[in-house]
Amino acid sequence: MESLRLTSLRMRLVVVFALVALIAATAASGIAYWINRDAVLTRAQNAALNDFRESLGDHADSLPHRPACDALRGAAGAMSGSTQRYEVVLTGRQGDGTACEAASDPRFTLDDVPVELRTAVHRKRRVDASNSAPYHLYWQRVTLRGEPYLVGGATVIGGGPTGYMFKSLAPERDDLSSLAWSLGIATALALIGSALLAQAAATTVLRPVQRLGEAARRLGEGKLDTRLRVSGTDELAELSRTFNGAAEALEKRVAELSAREESSRRFVADMSHELRTPLTAITAVTEVLEDEIDSLDPMIAPAVTLVVSETRRLNDLVENLMEVTRFDAGTARLVLDDVDVADQVTACIDARAWLDAVELDADRGVMARLDPRRLDVILANLIGNALKHGGSPVRVSVRTDRSAAGEDELVIRVADHGPGIPEEVLPHVFDRFYKASASRPRSEGSGLGLSIAQENAHIHGGRITAENAPGGGAVFTLRLPRDASRVARDGDGVRADAGTDEENER
Repeated sequence: MESLRLTSLRMRLVVVFALVALIAATAASGIAYWINRDAVLTRAQNAALNDFRESLGDHADSLPHRPACDALRGAAGAMSGSTQRYEVVLTGRQGDGTACEAASDPRFTLDDVPVELRTAVHRKRRVDASNSAPYHLYWQRVTLRGEPYLVGGATVIGGGPTGYMFKSLAPERDDLSSLAWSLGIATALALIGSALLAQAAATTVLRPVQRLGEAARRLGEGKLDTRLRVSGTDELAELSRTFNGAAEALEKRVAELSAREESSRRFVADMSHELRTPLTAITAVTEVLEDEIDSLDPMIAPAVTLVVSETRRLNDLVENLMEVTRFDAGTARLVLDDVDVADQVTACIDARAWLDAVELDADRGVMARLDPRRLDVILANLIGNALKHGGSPVRVSVRTDRSAAGEDELVIRVADHGPGIPEEVLPHVFDRFYKASASRPRSEGSGLGLSIAQENAHIHGGRITAENAPGGGAVFTLRLPRDASRVARDGDGVRADAGTDEENER
C-alpha cells in the first residue's frame, strides 16, 4: 500500500475528509450541547423559581408583618423541604425593629447573595399598565465555594420578609459534563470513521491511478506491449483507454523506426563489407604504384600520391563505419587484460612515430584492467586529433582519482597548444561526421574518430569530456574505471575489431 507521505494525494484526501468530518461533527456537537444545556438549565431554573415563589407566598401568609427570628427560621426550614431541594435565607425586621436573618442551612448567609441581586429585589417599581406589581422575583447564576448555584430572591408584596433561594446546579452540571463527554466521543468516532472512509475512497480512486503510473513506468522501461485493463465508463476509465491508444500508437511507431534503423544498419554493414574486397585490390595496386612513384612521369606522380592518400582514407572510413555499426548493433564487447597504462600510452605514441611531438607525464606501474586495443583506439584518436588541430607539443598526463561513487578511476588528459575549440562547437565535438566549418566539408579525417573514441570509453563504463584550457588550447579528459570487469560481465563476450581514425574534424 502506498505510504502516507505528507505530499501524497492519499494523505491529502484523508486530511480533507478528516477536516470536513471534524468541522461538521464539532459544529453539530457544539450546537447539540448548547441546545441541551439551555434546555436543562432553563427547566431546572424555572421549576425551582416557580416552586420558590409559591412557597414564599404560602409561608408569608402565616407570618406576622414583623415576625420573630424563630418564626423566620421555622419558615425557612419549611420552605427548604421542597422537592426542588434548595436552601432558603429569610430576612426581615422583628417587632422591636431589629433585623433578623434566618437560614435553613447555616452554610448560606445573606453575604452569599450578590449585591446586584439584593439591590434589584428591594427596588420598588411603579405600578402601571405595563407593571402589575411593585416587587418582582429576580435570579442569578453564581459559583459558591467552587459549586454552581442558582440564586433567586423576592420581597413579599404588602410587607413582610425577603426571601432568597440557593439551588445547587451540580446535578445539571454533571449531566452536561456527561453530555459533553458523549459528544466528544461521538466526534472522535466520526473523525476516525471519516479517516477510514477517506482511506477507502482514496484506495478506490487511486488504485487506477497507481496502475496507470506503473504502466507508464513499464512503458518508459521499453515494455511497449503494456496495456491497462479498462472497466467502467468514468473519467479514469476514459483516461485508461487514452493511455492504451497512445501506447499502441507508440509501439507501432517504435516498431517502424526500429525496422528502419535495423535496415539502415544492415545496409551500412553490408556496404562496408562489400567494399572491403575491391578496396583490398585497390590498396594492393596503390602500394605498388607508391613503390614505383620515383620512376613515374613527374606529371603523373602527384595523381598517384593523391590516389594512394584517398585510398587509405577510404579504407579507414570503411573500417570506422563497420565499427560504428557494431556499436549501434550492440555487438561490441570488451576483451580485458591487465595493462600498465604508461606503457600502453608509450606504445601508442611510438607505433605512430609521435615521440618527438608528445610530452608524456605518467608514472610507471599504474595498472588497470581494460581492453588494451580499445584504449589504444581512444588514445590514437585523441592524440592524433590534438596534433592535427592543436599542434605540438601535445601533453599527455596519466593520474588516478576517485569517482563520485567512490570507485578508483583512471584519468588521462590530452592537452594541446592550439587555438582551442570554439564555444559553439564544444557541444558537437563527439557527434558523427560533424564539421566545424561548412567551408571545409572534405578533409583527411572521416569525422568519426572522436565519436568512436567516446563509444569505446562508454563501453568501458567511462566517458570523454572536452574543454578549453584557461591559458589556451583544447583539453580532452578520458575517465575510465581502473577495473572494467563489472562492465564486461554485463556483455556476452563477443569480440569486435576496433577501427581508428586519428583525425576528426572540430
